[in-house]
Amino acid sequence: MKRQDFFSARRWWSVVRKEFLQLRRDRITFAMIVAIPIMQLTLFGYAINSDPKHLLTGLLVQDHSEFTRTFVAGMTTSNYFDLVQELPNEEAARTALARGKVQFVLTIPPDFTRRLLRGERPPLLLEADATDPSATGNAIAAALQLPQSVAAKDLVGPLARLAGGQPPFEVRVHSLYNPEGITQYFIVPGLMGVILSMTLVLMTGLAITRERERGTMENLLAMPLRPLEVLSGKIVPYILIGLIQVSIILAAAWVMFRVPFAGSLITFYCAALFFIAANLTVGISLSSLAQNQLQAMQLTMFYFLPNILLSGFMFPFQGMPRWARFIGEVLPLTHFNRLMRGILLKGNGWPDLWTDVWPIAIFIALVMFVALRFYRRTLD
Repeated sequence: MKRQDFFSARRWWSVVRKEFLQLRRDRITFAMIVAIPIMQLTLFGYAINSDPKHLLTGLLVQDHSEFTRTFVAGMTTSNYFDLVQELPNEEAARTALARGKVQFVLTIPPDFTRRLLRGERPPLLLEADATDPSATGNAIAAALQLPQSVAAKDLVGPLARLAGGQPPFEVRVHSLYNPEGITQYFIVPGLMGVILSMTLVLMTGLAITRERERGTMENLLAMPLRPLEVLSGKIVPYILIGLIQVSIILAAAWVMFRVPFAGSLITFYCAALFFIAANLTVGISLSSLAQNQLQAMQLTMFYFLPNILLSGFMFPFQGMPRWARFIGEVLPLTHFNRLMRGILLKGNGWPDLWTDVWPIAIFIALVMFVALRFYRRTLD
């Protein structure tokens, strides 16, 4: 056997050239080669922060004095708390926490200063939305150190006797919705959205490209069907698949992890339907854009990465920079995580959930418009 029969450098180089030419023609694959590393470097390098600061905080102040002002100023100076609003009563404070408008509520009782001057060590109440224990831990630790700072600044002269020994007052932390700080209570509801995003977008992302590669797209185009009828018809069967997945995950969350369910089952499934529809419209849009199944899978990965990193599933949402939070607010997974944790852990109803439902509804309409815009009525 001649050596060139076993291996020919000319034939080998022809194959290499063909692959480079094919890669150059496949613009989506070439874009993924460049875009995915840049995206990962940007998100992990700039957007991810495990020590969130500037957490939204509400105030319920019933006693104004130099001591309370110093304490509130100390909270702001620590950079862990952003004081965004004063609340009129306890009901408004609980509503703000339940709807996610604030992460903390500081309550100063009406007799705080009088009891402080008597040496009774009065408490301040700091209520925290502890659905994500990692997002509040460092802020709570910083708040617990503030009474000593207030004593050093304001308890001087005749009041110096109150500063000796223990701090003159205490901060009592009340962790709501997940008082024991169990990580599964936070992770499992978010994992439901991650699983639905990954499976539903991928399955519907292959819907049209599969028809095109199998040669059955010609039959579909020959039928008297409008693009909206084709796309919506392909989505409907996957809605049932999504509901089955949701039911399996919910059952596993209760049986395996004992995740509490404080809300309504009907509200839960209605919110899940919105998110399922959002993922299916994304998948069908990617299927309309892609030329083949490989491109559809690449586009699915490109969509999935920012969802899992910027939605608050893995890292605290408030710890991200403003531009990353802006992108996260566009993604349906961000709102679905809040919906599920609100229903399961807080027992929220529709009035509390509406602020996260309408962004998903707008997302569905916009993405379906994109799918209809790029739907091709011909094979070329």
